[in-house]
Parts: sequence; C-alpha cells; structure tokens
Amino acid sequence: MNFPTLPFLRRLFFLLLASMIILSASNPIRTEAATGKLPKATWLWHAKLIETKPDELLSFSASEGIHFIYLQISNKVDTSYYKNFIAKAHALGIRVHALNGAPNWALESNRSQLASFMKWIGDYQATAAEEEKFTGIHVDIEPYLLPEWKTDLNNVIKQWQSNVEFLVQESAKLRLPIAADLPFWLDKYAASESKMSLSSWMISQFDSVTLMSYRDSASAVISLAQQELLEAEKLNKRIYTGVETKYSSEGNQVTFYEEGYDYLNIQLLYLDQLGRNYRSYAGIAVHDLVGMMDLAARSQP
Repeated sequence: MNFPTLPFLRRLFFLLLASMIILSASNPIRTEAATGKLPKATWLWHAKLIETKPDELLSFSASEGIHFIYLQISNKVDTSYYKNFIAKAHALGIRVHALNGAPNWALESNRSQLASFMKWIGDYQATAAEEEKFTGIHVDIEPYLLPEWKTDLNNVIKQWQSNVEFLVQESAKLRLPIAADLPFWLDKYAASESKMSLSSWMISQFDSVTLMSYRDSASAVISLAQQELLEAEKLNKRIYTGVETKYSSEGNQVTFYEEGYDYLNIQLLYLDQLGRNYRSYAGIAVHDLVGMMDLAARSQP
C-alpha cells in the first residue's frame, strides 16, 4: 500500500482509517482510544536520561497516555535523580516500576545479583518520600539467550523457576507487585516438576506479565498472545500485550519502526479492541520510551 506523502494528506488518511476501525469495532471505545491516546506502559532502559532530560521524558509520556514506566535501576545514577523523576511522574499520574534483569539472572549461581537488586529497592524505598517511591517491580530475564538454553535446557528451566520464586518472595517482603517480560512461545515448553506449561507456570507466579508479542499489526500481535491470554484467564492473572518501535534485526514484521508513528497508533486502537475480548487483557506495553519518542519525531513534517 502506498501512503500519501504530503504531511496533511498523510495525517488525513490515517484519521479516516482510524474512523473506519472505530466504527467497525464491536465494543465501545473509551475516550482515550477515540483520541488515539490509549493508556500504555513503556520501558525506560537508559536511566541516565532521568539526569539530563526528565521533563522531556515525562512531558512526552503524559501526552502519550503512558500510565506505567518500567525504569531500569543503575548504580551509575544517584538515587536523588530517581526520587526527582518519580515525584514528577507521580504528579502526572504516572506510576514507576523498578526494572532490571539479564539472561544470567535465570541461573542460581547468579542469585546474588537478584538479591542486590531487591536490596537496592528496599534501601531506596526506606529513604524515599511517599510520592518518590516505586509502585512495582519489573524483571526482564530472557534465559533463552544463554548458550545453556540449547545444551542444558531442563536444568536452565529449573533454575529459572527457582530464581523466579525467590524474586516473588522478596517482592512480597517489600509489599510491591512484581511483573515480568515473557516471550510468546513459552507455552511450547513444560515447567519443571509440574504438569503446567512453562508459560502458565510463569504467569501463575507474577502479578502480571508483559508478553513480548512483537509484530507490526494488531491482528498478528493478538494471534501471538492468544494462548497466554487464555492461560491467564484460567489463573485470574493479567497480560499486557507488547509492541516494538525500535529497529529489529529479526525482521520488519517484528516492529513498527518502518511503518511509523501514525500507523502504530492506528494499530494500537485496533489491538485494544481485540484485547478486550479476553478477561485477562490488561493493556498495551510499547517498547520502549526512547523508541516511541524517536518514532514520533520522525513523523513530524
């Protein structure tokens, strides 16, 4: 499909397309959806940015309807910047969750890294004012990137589950909900010492899961997420469907990087409508904040 190239005609085209989606939807659309600003979650991996441009990050987030920011914890960023950023986010109605993780967090030999992360959060919360506190924890582990995933799969899965149980126990001590990023294909694997699929087991442990169901159309995203959405319904858990905005070496179909900002927002409207067919659907998570800002900047005439 060739889109109009003039900025005005291009935006008019997407406005008409949005109207068609809204009119064809079987369920009523919220006010936010009608304006193209759905409530969303996003990741902020570049923690140093809260030192240099917190106001720009939060102004964009507020304008985009961001309700949750998963903010990476870095020892290279002083806690005063976290407190300042979270307090400003709090004033805008944006909740901030402490984010961290690495593939080797799945291995019990690296349990100390998980413990250090949780201790950092506990120490931070103890000195922060109420409006400066994190309201949740978010982990991104992805052990399938380890070489051991191919050579010692069952052992890696067993250790991963053990470390997840540790994280969940520690988050309970901190009285914070904990969520995780998961790929969409874990239902193909069995959990260790359980009759559950690995995806069901993981979903059962966390308060919510953000599914990395990265595709460049709403129908493809919901197709990838369907199994986990159904599993979460049975477990009375919540699933965020994830979309990607950054360039991906895995192919154009994984990200909205090529299609652009306007098309992304149209597809998010449609994705929200499709997601509402599942009781477990919690919303949409856009990866990531910097990628979304870059995509929006590229859309400017």
